[in-house]
Amino acid sequence: MIKGVIFDVGGVLLRTHDQSGRRKWETRLGLEEGGLAYLVFDSELGRQAQLGQAFLDEVWAWVGLHLGLSPADLATLKHDFWSGDRLDQALCDYIRGLRPHYRTAMLSNNWDRDGRAMAHELGIADCFDVFVTSAEIGVMKPDPRIYQVALERLGLSAPEAIFVDDFVQNVEAARRLGMGALHFVDPGQARDQLDEWLNR
Repeated sequence: MIKGVIFDVGGVLLRTHDQSGRRKWETRLGLEEGGLAYLVFDSELGRQAQLGQAFLDEVWAWVGLHLGLSPADLATLKHDFWSGDRLDQALCDYIRGLRPHYRTAMLSNNWDRDGRAMAHELGIADCFDVFVTSAEIGVMKPDPRIYQVALERLGLSAPEAIFVDDFVQNVEAARRLGMGALHFVDPGQARDQLDEWLNR
C-alpha cells in the first residue's frame, strides 16, 4: 500500500522554461549548448558543492575565473542563468492536496545544506513532511543511500513510496530499491500517472 510520495525539485517542480539567457552567454563565450549548465552543475567543483564539499559562491567564483569574466559580467551571467526558471505552482498545489492522506518528501541533488530553508525560500515548505538534499548528507542520486535516508525520515519502506524524478537513471535506481518510480516528462503526465497509482 502506497503511503508516501517523494519528489525531485529541479526539473520537476522548478523547471527552466526559457533557455535564452543561457544561450546568449554560451554564444558569446563560444560554449556549446548546455555548456554553462555543465560548468555550474556537473564540473568537479559543481558536483563537490552538491555533495556539501564546497559552497555555491565558490562554484560561481570558479566559473567566472574559468571564463575570464569581470565581476560585473559574472553577476549578469548569474542573473541570466536563473532567469528562465519557473516554479510550477499547479504541481505544488497538487502535492499539497496529497497531504495529509500521504506523507511527502523533497529529495534533491542540490548545494543547499538545509532543504527546509531552501523550500521556505521557494515557498513550497508546506508541500512536504521531509526534506533531503545531497549537500546535507554528502550523497547524490542515484546513490541508493540518499533514497534510504528519505525513506527512513518518512518512516516508510521502499514498497510504500513512489518517487518522481526527471532523470531516468534516478528513477531506475529507486526501482531497484523496490520503490514505485515515475519518470517525469511533463506535469500533466505526472499527475495522471500518480492519480492512477494512488487510485485518486
